[in-house]
Amino acid sequence: MKKIAIMGAMPEEIEPLLNFFGTYETTRYANNNYYTTVYKNTQIVIAYSKIGKVNSTITASAMICHFGCEKLLFGGVAGAVNPELHVGDLVVATKLGQHDLDITAFGHPYGYVPEGAVYEEADASLIEIAREVAKEKEIKLKEGIIVTGDQFVCDNARKEWIAKTFNADALEMEGASVALTCNSFGVPFFILRSISDAADMDASFSFDEFMISSAKISAKFVVAMLDKIIND
Repeated sequence: MKKIAIMGAMPEEIEPLLNFFGTYETTRYANNNYYTTVYKNTQIVIAYSKIGKVNSTITASAMICHFGCEKLLFGGVAGAVNPELHVGDLVVATKLGQHDLDITAFGHPYGYVPEGAVYEEADASLIEIAREVAKEKEIKLKEGIIVTGDQFVCDNARKEWIAKTFNADALEMEGASVALTCNSFGVPFFILRSISDAADMDASFSFDEFMISSAKISAKFVVAMLDKIIND
């Protein structure tokens, strides 16, 4: 039986998925809850990691190493740093980096760590499936660079620096660490973000308002992708 992980960072990001599947078993492991169900003869493992790079690394590792998931889909929300992105837009990560990783004092670029890379590449075949879903459903799907850091960015100057330094389109707090984890274990991954705020000075006010609706948009798209993956 295929095993596929679906992951979010916050309860609100996986709640639409749990509502969709309806019945599931809850397993407590590594100080977190994992929800397993069978869908079209495929085992689905769902979890939210809690916020941040460390938590998301632990959760992704558990889904791969403990539950044996062979692919990982991440759906959730992000803040835009590309001015062409608006609330509710869907963005697929082609590659991901860590905007708060800084060893430039040693002559390295921002986001780079020795024996690593500035960016982690997402799985091309899963991105192609996303394109097919978007075309069939007539959804405008954007692709771009998503960057990750252990901070909620609500400063316009910081936003502009991140956008310029990493050529970034959106930012969040988990994607790059999930990407690095999956690539380290050789597990194909896909990260989809629905824009919930503009990552500017008004972000703290718009986030709560749009986060739930944006999470629903993301979850619906992930389920459509899941159907295609299972039928392949």
